[in-house]
Amino acid sequence: MDIGIVEYCENWKRGFEDERKLMVTTFRSQIKAIEHIGSTSIPGQNAKPVIDIFIAVSPFRKVSFYDRKLSALSYRKTPTDIAGRHLFARYTRENTWTHNLHILPWDVEFYSRNEILFRDYLRKRPDMVVRYNDLKKLLVLRNSSSLEEYTKAKTQFIQEVVDLARIEKGLPRQNVWTMEYIKEDK
Repeated sequence: MDIGIVEYCENWKRGFEDERKLMVTTFRSQIKAIEHIGSTSIPGQNAKPVIDIFIAVSPFRKVSFYDRKLSALSYRKTPTDIAGRHLFARYTRENTWTHNLHILPWDVEFYSRNEILFRDYLRKRPDMVVRYNDLKKLLVLRNSSSLEEYTKAKTQFIQEVVDLARIEKGLPRQNVWTMEYIKEDK
């Protein structure tokens, strides 16, 4: 599988907005928050041209409820190892992957999620965006056929940024994959 990292595209904002409107129409008052996350949400950031969206809902229902609503919109349920969320991917008729939709239960800590902190931190730090772009280029050369290996290889950088963002907000550090809190050495 070709990982397909491309330069930042202003149209990603529009792609998110169009999808946001569709999700608001589909789920109405159940949506408590909807956010554009991932590399396509960070100006200047190279990315796979797949728009990642977080939707926080209340109530949070069984996956079958969302599957029924989203299948008509060309979304497919996607397995994920991340507990407490449903993941759907949208594809065009030509089978081009265009969106990831992460459906999560709403809670007061939604805006403290690592994905949102990561996005917000990089939006304020163009120097870190350049570093991340350089890392991605290097990793694509090394892992051009494995999306999983490519993703794992970014972990150190992602953890570094999330740590900085959490510390800046006065939040305890958290492992970006397990969400377990990191005990600080004293």
